[in-house]
Amino acid sequence: MNAIRSVCVYCGSSAGRNPLYLDSGRRLGEAIGAAGMRLVYGGGTRGIMGAVAAGVTASGGAVTGIIPRFLIDMEATESELTRLDELIVTEDMHARKHQMFERSDAFVALPGGIGTLEELIEILTWSQLGRHEKPVIVANVGGFWDPLSRLMDHMSAEGFIHTAHQVRPLVIDDVDAVVPELVRALTGDDEHRRGRPEIVEKL
Repeated sequence: MNAIRSVCVYCGSSAGRNPLYLDSGRRLGEAIGAAGMRLVYGGGTRGIMGAVAAGVTASGGAVTGIIPRFLIDMEATESELTRLDELIVTEDMHARKHQMFERSDAFVALPGGIGTLEELIEILTWSQLGRHEKPVIVANVGGFWDPLSRLMDHMSAEGFIHTAHQVRPLVIDDVDAVVPELVRALTGDDEHRRGRPEIVEKL
């Protein structure tokens, strides 16, 4: 892979309580669109999901939404979904996640709930098991993911996380640095290709 053409963003279908979450979602979307990358995401048009998609569209970028049929009325409406450049409706969550993985060159996790956490952990697990080497970024907006880092510390200390060298997340506090770091993850120095050593050690 010589360039990142598409970025999968995992994030909440609601806005959360901190206005920073929505703002960060839109800024990330704008940066993805401005960089000429396609957004691949869960298809929702509300909450942080909607903010990311709106940001990409506002910057002239392309958006692929992948949503299970049963979630359409919960996370979007039929009319809203027609605004996407590409819409893929799957029969279940497993098919959705598989399509998101296949169509993406990199992954970014913004704040979200249990579904976002599950998607992030799964993609990190696949990396740890050597199933892919695509860049994974944890956008630690307002310290949202700090509790996860502490949990990973605990798991590692208790001897439950092995082959940590296979996990390559980049943990970034500033959402404006995400897209530049994605580019650097492929073209930059060894540290960026491997991931930050202190984070890799945690996971």
